Amino acid sequence: MTAGSCKLRISRVIVPEHSPQPPAQSPAGRALLAMLGLCTVVLVAGALSLAQAVFAPLAFALFIMAIAWPLQKGLQTRVPQLVALALTMAATILVVFVFASLVGWATARVARFVASDAERLHALYRSVAGWLESHGIELSGLWANYFSADQLIRVAQQVTAGLNTAVSFSVIVFIYVLLGLLEVDDARVKLQGWKHGKIGEVLLVGGAKTAVKLRRYMLVRTLMSVVTGLLVWAFAWLAGLPLAPEWGVIAFALNFIPFIGPFIATMFPTVFAMAQFESWQMTVLVFACLNVIQFVVGSYLEPRFVGNALSISPFVVLFAVFFWTFLWGLAGAFIGVPIVIALLTLCEEHRSTQWIADLFGAPRTNLA
Repeated sequence: MTAGSCKLRISRVIVPEHSPQPPAQSPAGRALLAMLGLCTVVLVAGALSLAQAVFAPLAFALFIMAIAWPLQKGLQTRVPQLVALALTMAATILVVFVFASLVGWATARVARFVASDAERLHALYRSVAGWLESHGIELSGLWANYFSADQLIRVAQQVTAGLNTAVSFSVIVFIYVLLGLLEVDDARVKLQGWKHGKIGEVLLVGGAKTAVKLRRYMLVRTLMSVVTGLLVWAFAWLAGLPLAPEWGVIAFALNFIPFIGPFIATMFPTVFAMAQFESWQMTVLVFACLNVIQFVVGSYLEPRFVGNALSISPFVVLFAVFFWTFLWGLAGAFIGVPIVIALLTLCEEHRSTQWIADLFGAPRTNLA
């Protein structure tokens, strides 16, 4: 057989145009991952709700540590660590005490004024009840059910229990803060030497950025609360509404709770004006002006102070307030937005979760 008569046949390997996708990248795989993620979120939310007594104080403690750490760090360069810790804790307790004292003073003053003016309130109730009953709405049953002696006793017991819970909650938070401030430096060293993936770097860098954002959040929130309180006080004084300083303090305190706080701070003086002025025109004026104050401060001034620094959209802020209020009550209403700020900041630091920060972050608009 000659070389010329030999025919070499070369088989051609046909490669399919579309190779099979990995299970995680197929539509069914993505749907399964989404379902597992949703189930995980539901389970975590349920665990946070059931273990509120454990996680809520921890969240507040981490928040306070982020605010107080610069003071602790600055004092440690001049005095021993334990002395710096004592001074930092004293300053933190003083701030909380002053805030609680102002709120207690304003609330007690309003309560005493309402008790001393009970006859006018009863007259207002009779007038409103008569008007509603003339339109087919009965209030006598509601009054009997919700304002009976037994109901008032139960309310008093609930208030007492709530105060006891608040005291216990505060003690646990300050114990967490005390121990946490002692271990900040050790935790930083451990994260810097982390050899088990990138989680150490994410927590170290993301934690530092989160602390900066939370301090700016509280600075802006405090400034805007002061402005809101001063404007409410000035308007109440000009309108002739009694207890003008008290309404200003209540507006200042409630402004730390986004959306819910300003709404309550608007409704209370409006109802009070209804009883005092006995004029629907004046009541509408008070309601409208208070809402204008809240809108100007919350929707115009605050975004220009914050800008995009907090990287959180208004929709997410509203959802965070209601979601954490549902889980933890009043404590969740206050701490919900800082928790979301921290979570989004940590998501920015890892490639696999950056899409979450991009999706739920602030709109890319120039507010300056």
